[in-house]
Amino acid sequence: MQRVSLVGVPGSGKTMVGRRLAATLGVPFIELDSIIHQAGWVDLPRDEFRQRVRLALTVDGWVVDGNYPAVQDLVWQHADTVVWLDLPRWLVMRRIVRRTVRRAVTRERLWNGNREPCGNLYRLNPEKSIIRWAWIKHPEYVQRYGAAMADGAYAHLRFVRLRSQRDVRAFLA
Repeated sequence: MQRVSLVGVPGSGKTMVGRRLAATLGVPFIELDSIIHQAGWVDLPRDEFRQRVRLALTVDGWVVDGNYPAVQDLVWQHADTVVWLDLPRWLVMRRIVRRTVRRAVTRERLWNGNREPCGNLYRLNPEKSIIRWAWIKHPEYVQRYGAAMADGAYAHLRFVRLRSQRDVRAFLA
């Protein structure tokens, strides 16, 4: 396991797990959010996003944190393992709400100088609220990654599905 794609709904713990796994493996940690989200929450154009991800993948080993369909083919083409954080919806929601409130209140700097928008706390549009996104997308991610595990096109990948915090702790140990 040297080239790992780490996937899961926002709030599942991808960044924490990814940083720890990358440190254990002695490989770079690549957070796709930090590549796509430019200053002012402007997303890179698709072609430039793909180019930057392609460049980041040129090293021998890595842990990539993120679910972006625009680059999944690039990441999975070179990955040897997909670690899927498939935690219960209640746990994900508790985490995403807590994280969003903390970031909004403390004005924590995120990628490229961005800060958590307060609208994430009350907007109903999932495109404008990470909390709503996590709620709406949770079952879609279960379907998406469950289907990928069974898809022969990904037979070259080892899938590790972690369904509980206990599974995560055991995996990292």
